[in-house]
Amino acid sequence: MSKTPVYRVTFFNQNEVYEIYCRHVYQSDLWGFLEVEEFVFNERSQMIVDPAEEKLKTEFATVKRTFIPMHNVVRIDEVEKGGTGKITEAKPGSNVSQFPFPSAGGKPAAE
Repeated sequence: MSKTPVYRVTFFNQNEVYEIYCRHVYQSDLWGFLEVEEFVFNERSQMIVDPAEEKLKTEFATVKRTFIPMHNVVRIDEVEKGGTGKITEAKPGSNVSQFPFPSAGGKPAAE
């Protein structure tokens, strides 16, 4: 019997970088979106509370499936087991930045 893989998905959301763990990731029927299902949260200890992971649990508590715009995705990794999800501020000048994406039907703005 094969073990269901776990994926770590890193993406931008409103000037923050989210890192979540899930069991299913695939291209959506909605053009330009990635579907993420079955969130995995770290259950190793109930004694230690991580505020970032608690914020993620609260945000995704009633979510069955989420659709993430492909241009917001930074990275997807298949990992051995779920870890601690986190939210970090996307600081200007850091080495992680959003992929430039032109608006639909328009040309990219000149720099």
